[in-house]
Amino acid sequence: MANEKEKPAKNSPTLFERAHRFFFFLALLYPVFIALLWIPSVQEVFTYQQIWRFPLFAKYHLPEKYSLAPGKTLNTYFTNPDNHTLGAWFVLSDPYYQQLRAATEGPLSPPTEDVIRESIQNYPTVLNLHGAAGTRASSFRVASYKAFSSRLDVNVFSIDYRGFGDSTGSPSNDGLVSDAHTAWQWLIERGAKPEDIVVVGHSLGTGISGQLMRRLAKEGVTPRGVALLAPFTSVLALSETYTMFGVPLLQPLQMFSFGRKLIKQLMHIEFDTLSAVPEFNAPTLIAHSQDDMDIPYSHSKTLIDKFLEPLLPARTVQLPSAPGIHLSTEDFLAFRQEQEARNAKRGEIVKKTEVPGFGIVEEFKGLKAPVVYVESFWGTHARVGLQEGVQDEMAKLFRLGPYAGSEQASVVEALINRLVS
Repeated sequence: MANEKEKPAKNSPTLFERAHRFFFFLALLYPVFIALLWIPSVQEVFTYQQIWRFPLFAKYHLPEKYSLAPGKTLNTYFTNPDNHTLGAWFVLSDPYYQQLRAATEGPLSPPTEDVIRESIQNYPTVLNLHGAAGTRASSFRVASYKAFSSRLDVNVFSIDYRGFGDSTGSPSNDGLVSDAHTAWQWLIERGAKPEDIVVVGHSLGTGISGQLMRRLAKEGVTPRGVALLAPFTSVLALSETYTMFGVPLLQPLQMFSFGRKLIKQLMHIEFDTLSAVPEFNAPTLIAHSQDDMDIPYSHSKTLIDKFLEPLLPARTVQLPSAPGIHLSTEDFLAFRQEQEARNAKRGEIVKKTEVPGFGIVEEFKGLKAPVVYVESFWGTHARVGLQEGVQDEMAKLFRLGPYAGSEQASVVEALINRLVS
């Protein structure tokens, strides 16, 4: 046996070979991923991410567990037109809550229907439309309720759409807009005036807010204002830039004309805010952070350009709409001239302020109402609305908090007198 030849040891794969195998299998899985996205139900889960119901096993009936003050928040439920039950939190305006607390002996119970009506009828209310994934109890959302109620002196009504949190049903494009409109009606039925409701949408909620604003405009209703925090122009446009864990999932398809056509056919969900912008009839604030890794702030810039378009000189020469088409020298010079005229007019219309350490604020009088754009250096995707600089611009534009007027103090006193008598 001593002269038996030993078998040579098998070489382990090199790093290059491992990388080659990884990308080979990744290339095989990519078509499967695209095919799955073609299924509407899969696309809905990918877009809405409602299955991620963090915090897990949330106790919605105990908002105090999530750091809201005792007796400040009511956990409530209402039914939408499709007979789904939607869960929501109503958070009292902090000045009203503090006065109520001072006038009440012992611990406060959750707000009653009468208390909510009083607060709604005497303080502005934010209708909060949150983004994809998570629930009304998610920590960064709770932080926004506390900030809005204390810094802006508003009530906050935050809903979980169908299929989110403990709400029944499954999300859909039209369904979520219907849920937002039902929440709007919930406030109106309790005495809120349209001019006292501010619609605040974040991420996915901006798409819902845009369609809600379109619907309200058709009904001849004008809210106090609308704030779009980290918005996108449309789901189709977002699909071209959206990344998950830094990976641009659909960008490889954008390199080919058939890929672009495939994506257009693929998308069953729209939320086209860009086309809804001309119908906005209330003061509008758009805020986006430069360090947003989920939705590039170029989406917000495009929305602002849409507001500005009717105020600028009209274009007579358009850039080529497809590769391979070239402008003549005359057309190119004419295009440059028009662009210079438009830039000069934009400079006259838009007041731009650079705020050291914070970002840029642009404001102008839109065709129907004032428009403010806040581009912060920081905030990331989830927390742009928690930037106090953004909240200050909301307060100024929508006349909230310190901009609401001195009459608010007498309102509080009258309210408390009625409640404790």
